[in-house]
Amino acid sequence: MKPTPFDYTAPSTVGEAVALLADEEREAKVVAGGQSLIPMLNMRLARPGLLVDITRIHELGRLRVDESGSLRIGAAVRQAHAAADSAVRNGWPLLAAAIRHIGHPQIRNRGTVCGSLAHHDPAAELPAAALALDARFVITGPRGTRTVAAEDFFLATFSTAVEEDELLTEVVFPPPPAHHGWAFEELSRRHGDFASVGVAVVLERDTASDTARSARVVFCGAGPVPVRLPAAQDALVGSAVGERALAAAAGAALSRLTPSDDVHATAEYRREGAAHLLVRACTTAWERCS
Repeated sequence: MKPTPFDYTAPSTVGEAVALLADEEREAKVVAGGQSLIPMLNMRLARPGLLVDITRIHELGRLRVDESGSLRIGAAVRQAHAAADSAVRNGWPLLAAAIRHIGHPQIRNRGTVCGSLAHHDPAAELPAAALALDARFVITGPRGTRTVAAEDFFLATFSTAVEEDELLTEVVFPPPPAHHGWAFEELSRRHGDFASVGVAVVLERDTASDTARSARVVFCGAGPVPVRLPAAQDALVGSAVGERALAAAAGAALSRLTPSDDVHATAEYRREGAAHLLVRACTTAWERCS
């Protein structure tokens, strides 16, 4: 199939883009990489009257570490660029690892970090990584600019806190804790396919007691939004992340996760896979704690 007719424009400022999105006379959609939007247009799942290309807005193409030590990724930054950036690989390696699980190089060369986050496919890797890393989302609209925490950003399948007349301009990742370790694991039928289930883990080691001071465990493919599992985190905190703690965390995944059945996998398969991945990810994250 081919898309329904639409107009195209490429504004040069955020203000111009927001004004176009706020036009009530026709539906407008933002395009940057187009790796999710273009297939939806071709299948006529989306029928906007206007595409607003944000790739010519200079400030949205920036990736930088600010004076507070936070990583700031603009809405037009490609996934491949972020994954290859030395600051990302050294300071936020979980993010780089999650990006490497996305599709194939051709997808990552065009797709943007913020585009995947704003699209919010529940099987996608980046929403889970963003929640595990406690990201913040900068959203600009006709009413001004606001910042939304990751835990409040993802609302439902393909739904986020970004309103139709707003633009996600930037995602901000705070500095990682000292003595932390990380891991990202997923199950998929083939390399490059969407994950049946995946998990992002961040552990912080208390060097005095050699136990986990904090833990963040977030699953993708286990619900309509990224699923943070407090019961698994509680099993890990205060432990040396040994066999007993790992078994308790895996048990929490088996008993607390409520994924759905679909043509790709059953709910039981996803729960079993989630528990297996969690043990592997926690083991790796603990080994990486320094």
